[in-house]
Amino acid sequence: MQSHDRTSTAIGLALLLAVAAAPWTAAHANEFLETRLAEPAPSFDQPRRVVLQLTSDDARTMNNVLYNAVNIQKFYGMDNVEIAIVAYAGGMEALYAGSSPVQDRISSLQQYGISFIGCGNTMDATDHEPDELIEGVQWVQAGVAEIVERQLDGWVYVRP
Repeated sequence: MQSHDRTSTAIGLALLLAVAAAPWTAAHANEFLETRLAEPAPSFDQPRRVVLQLTSDDARTMNNVLYNAVNIQKFYGMDNVEIAIVAYAGGMEALYAGSSPVQDRISSLQQYGISFIGCGNTMDATDHEPDELIEGVQWVQAGVAEIVERQLDGWVYVRP
């Protein structure tokens, strides 16, 4: 078969597949799909456990991570999910009292049970101290290791 014939055949096949799929795509393009919960469904006794990573010093990215936490909590219900946000590297800028561009939001989310954990290694590298953290923020020596250990303990890891 010549090269030209192969190209024509491939294009024809692609067009046929596109036309065949078009009715399904058009019919289902705006269809609402309910999220199916895995078993066991989350409950007060068996909540979903989600750890989110925050590594950017960009305020927009910080807010995105916080919105993700709110959306997760809204979906499952406050009593059916545990959420921890672990910050390291540039993300630590969100956790320093007085200079955080999202300090008020963090304080508010803490009231709804969302926990915030900072990285001691980042604080060491950037000459910060734990007493500079927003009130209620906890810290561990290695933020990335905290994420690893939570994953191994069954937490779902999200990197927005």
